[in-house]
Amino acid sequence: MPSAAELSATPALRAVDLTLSFGSRAVLSGITADIQNGAVTAVIGPTGSGKTTLLRTFNRMNDKVTGYRHTGDVLLDGRSIWSPAVELMALRRRVGMLFQRANPFPMSIMDNVAAGVRAHKLAKGGEIREIARERLVEVGLWDAVSSRLKDSPFRLSGGQQQLLCLARALAISPEVLLLDEPTSALDPMATESIEKLIRTLVPKITVIIVTHNMAQARRVADRTIFLHQQQLVERGPTQQVFESPAREETARYVSGRFG
Repeated sequence: MPSAAELSATPALRAVDLTLSFGSRAVLSGITADIQNGAVTAVIGPTGSGKTTLLRTFNRMNDKVTGYRHTGDVLLDGRSIWSPAVELMALRRRVGMLFQRANPFPMSIMDNVAAGVRAHKLAKGGEIREIARERLVEVGLWDAVSSRLKDSPFRLSGGQQQLLCLARALAISPEVLLLDEPTSALDPMATESIEKLIRTLVPKITVIIVTHNMAQARRVADRTIFLHQQQLVERGPTQQVFESPAREETARYVSGRFG
């Protein structure tokens, strides 16, 4: 069995010469990068730099978008995510996602958290309810909703709805969690709550977060990837990228001089 050090050295995901396009327009070109196992990686860059497109590619959320195509590859455990042997539902169980805006399902609070567990047939009966309870406790929502589990999630605040969606994503025990600007619509207190939670998820879960908030990237990320003008400009430990970047474009962006 590999040691903890060996596991952390093995990338959770690997992009290999990855080019992503919509129609004839390349959004990202020739991206090669490893996503470190058991760490938080922030993806930063100006609007339109391809951050969300890259994130959504990691669990094939772009596959049905009109005009989308890719060349190159993304490897999960050394296997292409586009391999015919990879079942899409199984991939999305392993690589979960939380979107920019909360998207509760039109069902009860309890059923929201349990939806993925049921769909993937991970448990049944009382086991499902216990998983839902554990995840609601984990995201800090249990005390607020324990007496109203049959209520509509749309009666919750925006921050609570996002925590509910995070509990739903965690309920299926993903190996990798993709976060697309998960706090951009939230107030500072809800943002702080989710940031603290992100740090508790590693090293058990690998986290990739797209954010426009440079302070947030510095607070939560172990490593940072900077995208600009369809290219991966720089990647490395977050402190290094922010305090001693190798590229002038990076220095200008992280200091707020452009973007």
